[in-house]
Amino acid sequence: MELQPLFFTPVFKERIWGGTALQREFQYDIPSERTGECWAISAHPNGSSRVANGIYAGKTLAQLWDENPELFGNPVHPVFPLLTKILDANMDLSVQVHPDDVYANVHENGELGKTECWYIIDCKENAEMIFGHHAQTKEELAAAIDHGDWDGLLRRVPIKPGDFFYVPSGTIHALCEGTLVLETQQSSDTTYRVYDYDRTDTDGNKRELHLDKAIEVTTVPHRAEGGQVFVETREAVVVTAFVQSDFFSVYKWEVSGRAGFSCKDRYLLASVIQGEGNMTYGDEVYVLQKGAHFLLPVGFRDFEIEGRCEIIVSHP
Repeated sequence: MELQPLFFTPVFKERIWGGTALQREFQYDIPSERTGECWAISAHPNGSSRVANGIYAGKTLAQLWDENPELFGNPVHPVFPLLTKILDANMDLSVQVHPDDVYANVHENGELGKTECWYIIDCKENAEMIFGHHAQTKEELAAAIDHGDWDGLLRRVPIKPGDFFYVPSGTIHALCEGTLVLETQQSSDTTYRVYDYDRTDTDGNKRELHLDKAIEVTTVPHRAEGGQVFVETREAVVVTAFVQSDFFSVYKWEVSGRAGFSCKDRYLLASVIQGEGNMTYGDEVYVLQKGAHFLLPVGFRDFEIEGRCEIIVSHP
């Protein structure tokens, strides 16, 4: 059977902090003016994206993982390990932290932990995000949270379009107002909320906090990770390797012309975040438009992309 790229129809999530940037920037048909998340490539039970093309059209990624393991190299892991999102932080997100695999497995019914990373697609001028904290001990962390000393506790860092941040489990973090981000993460939906600015929903209720679990899983003192970024320039493409971790590797392909690529012996997740182009594989040509998300199965081998586009690529 001739392999082909699998394009996906995203799942959208409304959030108290969401907006309309997903429609404005990518022409998605969003459900409301408070759409915060596009689950672009997902097999998570809380929102599995569906294949939009070819012989698998209509199947969810979760179904493919179970029924067609050969597409993924016959993996031994019981669940698809990654989740690709685009987030529209129209307002500040809650300050939060995620557990690791061991803690989540015990306390969240076998769920994966959540290490993630962010590529800043766009943000307002002088934007920032919360990334880490200043506590040196768990006791300092708990005391600062108990007294609401958020200015003293939280570490704020400036951001700009094109920045990349690796966010391991145990890292206190929050995207702030006016930020559009592509997120690559473990396939998990477990979040421990530390602080939510005392906001209320449409019914006047504050969202639940998870302080005991949050303090338990937070890395103290804060430790920035991510390692060195590597940039390779080839004919018609610049490949930036942002991170290669135990959970995922993430790259950016900046294509300006006609460039050749290879999947080798792994499957790739890809999201077009700027521009457009054509992908040629054998005799077939596939259009890559801004906002397209696709997976290249194991065995896809050599292919070409022609055009001017930026693509965020990841694999386990």
